[in-house]
Amino acid sequence: MTLRPGTPNLANSGHPGEPSSRTHKPRGRPLTSSKTLPVLACLALTIGHLTPAAGQGLRERLTPKLDLPPLDRHHWGVAVLDPAGRLLFGRNADRLFVPASNAKLVVTATATALLNPAGSIRTPVYAGGPIRDGTLAGDLILAGAGDPSWSRRCFGLDTLTPGVCDTDPFGRLRPVASALKRRGIVRIAGAVVGDGSAFESTLTHPTWETDDLIWAYAAPVSALGFNENAVVATVRPGPVGGAATIDLAPDLGALTIDNRVTTVAEGEPTAVTWTRSPDGVTAVATGTIRSGHSGDRSQLAVVDPNRYAALALARVLADSGIVVLGGVSATTDPAANAAARRAAPIAEIESRPIRDWIFPILNVSQNWVAEMLLKQLGLRFGGRGSWQAGLAVERRFLIDSAGVDSTQFILHDGSGLSAKNAVTPLAFARLLGFIRTHPRFPAFAAGMPRSGSMGSLRNRFLGTPVAERVFAKTGSIGQVNSLSGYLFDRNPSRPPCRIFSIQANTHGLGGRTMIQAIDSVVVEIGRLTRCTAGPGGGLPAR
Repeated sequence: MTLRPGTPNLANSGHPGEPSSRTHKPRGRPLTSSKTLPVLACLALTIGHLTPAAGQGLRERLTPKLDLPPLDRHHWGVAVLDPAGRLLFGRNADRLFVPASNAKLVVTATATALLNPAGSIRTPVYAGGPIRDGTLAGDLILAGAGDPSWSRRCFGLDTLTPGVCDTDPFGRLRPVASALKRRGIVRIAGAVVGDGSAFESTLTHPTWETDDLIWAYAAPVSALGFNENAVVATVRPGPVGGAATIDLAPDLGALTIDNRVTTVAEGEPTAVTWTRSPDGVTAVATGTIRSGHSGDRSQLAVVDPNRYAALALARVLADSGIVVLGGVSATTDPAANAAARRAAPIAEIESRPIRDWIFPILNVSQNWVAEMLLKQLGLRFGGRGSWQAGLAVERRFLIDSAGVDSTQFILHDGSGLSAKNAVTPLAFARLLGFIRTHPRFPAFAAGMPRSGSMGSLRNRFLGTPVAERVFAKTGSIGQVNSLSGYLFDRNPSRPPCRIFSIQANTHGLGGRTMIQAIDSVVVEIGRLTRCTAGPGGGLPAR
């Protein structure tokens, strides 16, 4: 059965991400499902019979490079396909590697195919009581629907185009105040409630490192999210020998700070360290900052994203003159506001188009938006806004639509922050080959980082023969670097010359050195590639 866009087959999906016999069969054991046998036959042909001419040249140039010290001491995975999907070069191509942020290719490709890129979602606002004489006699309930776009961010390459950039994270909340005033509401007797119950109550993934949870790149994932569930903390010097000052932006009271930073004399080092208190509630700053320093800035995750969104809406209401008497509260209990949600909303907040969610995930590797999109897939097609449901949707898409062997991926999250993810280079290459031929490919391609352009490849491949021809997703966590994407000719409206995935694991060379080594492999692929004109299938011209 083929999975068509918008109709994922979730039957017998098991528990994705867990290496059980039910979902991931042991390597080498044949799959007997009728839908997977053709895939395995295709893989056997491509791995066993590389395209002779082009493949020989790549083997002659790439094998010695990867075998040279110190690269020979590390785990390399490489798959290079031609536009027809034939394997030209493979180095451990069907072996599992920790992919880091290359995992974002899976969630964005799945969402591109299954969700309408031009579509949006609406976040309803409900009245928790009657409205009399300008007073809402109850709570105002902000019922999260998984919208990740209440932030300050650009959502396209051309930042001068009107509407591409949002400069005010409160901007999408302001129409709520206007809608309440149109109904004559000037006072709320109850609280502003941030209801995140549309998603699961688990906010941080259990496989993420505890030390990461203080940082914005590991922000909690709920059905409500404001400013990407992060604040900017700026540490500034005080008097020498005295305490530093710490400012938060936006400062809504969403994060409690324990300031233990001392100001030292000019010439002394600045070294600020952030950790979470043992109970996980307080952000603790320790260390020193030198006198005269302009400010040490860090992006920190908030603890309760549902309360954070409620605080943001309460600020907007106060700015518009609407009085809230009951403060703010938050919940993830689906039963807490069930009665209010059965009525029609008194206001709604429309998200940015879904294609705008995809852009920051690929272009600047935004982790939190990737996880929000994964849970959105679970909510839409799996019946629950959870990591498990979202991963089940990804799994069925990879197997049924993209034709990826089920033994070639183990996924735990959407962003790649989990070190327990494992995907083969060949699986990534197959996925990229599939989405390139999909009618919605332009929405995916618009976010793909491009050499020399805005995004994570901005400063890579400059001055090389493949400058401005590499369109690829980066990945980096401890001892892991990856790069998967396309090599185009000078006219990106044509099909790609090559599709590639390069994975480097358990290396001790440092990120900068390994990135240079990965880039040198891509340059060699480009040197040995002659692009020819062909019909369609390319990226939109810039």
